[in-house]
Amino acid sequence: MELNKRVLGTALEDVATDHLCDKGASIIERNFRCRSGEIDIIARDGKYLCFIEVKYRKSVKYGSPETAVDYSKRKKISKASLVYLKCKNLSENTPIRYDVVAIYGDEGEYKIKWIKDAFEYVY
Repeated sequence: MELNKRVLGTALEDVATDHLCDKGASIIERNFRCRSGEIDIIARDGKYLCFIEVKYRKSVKYGSPETAVDYSKRKKISKASLVYLKCKNLSENTPIRYDVVAIYGDEGEYKIKWIKDAFEYVY
């Protein structure tokens, strides 16, 4: 029986969160939603406030997970990050970074790649 997408998405975000913590990041928030879009994970990595998109592919046959973070998705994340900064009364000069956690493979055998600075702000 295949898990529905929401349950699978939550499980994979758990995998990504564990990976980020293992690599020294501190998770601040998950699934921040606003009219502009959604940010899967917001974390602190050193001096950076990181806005992180989690993407999964069972196989890389049709492209890697990170290639699925297209222009439209990057733009939504960028806009949502500004809303987050305003909601939390953080300066727009706060050092931020846009990362992607790419996950592929089968459960129990996931390959995980944390791509720091995966893209720049999209206007």
